[in-house]
Amino acid sequence: MHWRLEVKFSPYNPNPQHRNVGDCTVRALSKALNQTWETTFVGLCLEGFILNDMPSANSVWGSYLKRYGYQRKLAPDDVTVSEFADLFPDGTYILALSGHVVCIQDNTIYDSWNSGNEIVLYYWQKG
Repeated sequence: MHWRLEVKFSPYNPNPQHRNVGDCTVRALSKALNQTWETTFVGLCLEGFILNDMPSANSVWGSYLKRYGYQRKLAPDDVTVSEFADLFPDGTYILALSGHVVCIQDNTIYDSWNSGNEIVLYYWQKG
């Protein structure tokens, strides 16, 4: 039997200027990797430089996550962020949505807005 947990939303925006546009990847990865926004931003810029691509490109932040031991996996079909958090209540996950990236840790959505109703395309999990 699967017990449904209450999925929580915790506003999270480590951007030093509290900006909220175009840096969702930096915000999500900084939370998942327990890094400052600045450390994550510079790391993604360096990864982009190495790969000759933009820091926000899926291949760049995916390569960056691989360096930290994360693996990419396909999400269940048509699962929302909230449903994903309920299905995987323990651990840290980085979810790729259509045009957005979000971090979930231990059944809590960490984002600058509540993206719980968005559909998950794929996710990264440490392991």
